[in-house]
Amino acid sequence: MSALPKLAQILDRPDIWRASSLARAPLPGVPTGFAELDGELPGGGWPRACLTELLPDRYGVGEMSLLLPALAQLSSGELAWLVCIAPPHSLYAPALSQSGIDLTRLLVASTPGRDAAWACERSLATEGVGAVVAWLPEVQIASLRRLQLAAEASRTLLFVFRPRSCAEQPSPAPLRLILEGEGEQLSVRLLKRRGGAQPAPLTLAVRRPLPTAHALACSLPAAPGARSVSQPALTGCHRQS
Repeated sequence: MSALPKLAQILDRPDIWRASSLARAPLPGVPTGFAELDGELPGGGWPRACLTELLPDRYGVGEMSLLLPALAQLSSGELAWLVCIAPPHSLYAPALSQSGIDLTRLLVASTPGRDAAWACERSLATEGVGAVVAWLPEVQIASLRRLQLAAEASRTLLFVFRPRSCAEQPSPAPLRLILEGEGEQLSVRLLKRRGGAQPAPLTLAVRRPLPTAHALACSLPAAPGARSVSQPALTGCHRQS
């Protein structure tokens, strides 16, 4: 009988979960902006201190629109820095601004190859960074493990985009999502999460922002304190050999 309270205490820990139930996150999640998705994620939103792997079937299905509400909350609400690493295309500043993202808190690094994973680790170790979004199509599993450990040591959201074909490969990421869609409809399937059976794919109505005069003004280089979102902003961020 004396062992029962000890077992109950163990099961009450946030890092322990039963296969039949959704895990509890050690830190409150950042709301995704989609209530139906929040309900399927441990912590009720994008998990902090965690590697989240996003696997779109192709670029342009609405994958960035899925992240915009949380990124806006972090940059404008929490005044945290956002770091985007090795995006395959130039980020469109007017759309980001219209979505509520503070462009003065957005850094973009066009670091190629293996240096991109290194830049992720450096960003995760930097105080004040709320989210790191990286495109790592050829990252090795060992690098993903290091990124997961670096994320666990921080309170930062870490999103890594990889091709849909990587879904068949093992990954240390606690959260993996497959993204498919067309237009303003995005299908999200939770390939991996902590706890519980995987639900049926969610169909989300993603909002694609349209530029406005105010948003265009925010993207001008003359705006005080703003950085050009189309240019690398992590100056001096080069790995030493």
